[in-house]
Amino acid sequence: MKRQILTFAVVGVVNTATYYCLYLLFLTGLPYLAAHILAFLLSMIGSFFLNARFTYRTRPTWRKFLLFPLTNLTNFLITTAGVYLIVDVLHAGSRFAPLLASAAAIPVTFAVSRWVMLPKAIA
Repeated sequence: MKRQILTFAVVGVVNTATYYCLYLLFLTGLPYLAAHILAFLLSMIGSFFLNARFTYRTRPTWRKFLLFPLTNLTNFLITTAGVYLIVDVLHAGSRFAPLLASAAAIPVTFAVSRWVMLPKAIA
């Protein structure tokens, strides 16, 4: 499982870089929100296949593909709550709050991702 966590983190870095490059590319011809949504969707699809192949070494299926957005939703909810907690409750600076919240979300996001990609491993 240690290898999976490390690979999951590397895929996350690759996914973030892919998203940002696509966002900048699409921004040249699209409004920023459309560029964001398209880059997000494409990078999420890439993340699914990278995690299936390298992190979990499992065959991609339609069921897994359709459930995979739950990992992004989980990450979004935890990081959003974390940023709020860090900035508004703990009164810490907002500059690094997303990084701290994202780091805190990794274990939960990994668990949801593992549940989606390897459902029999969790049961």
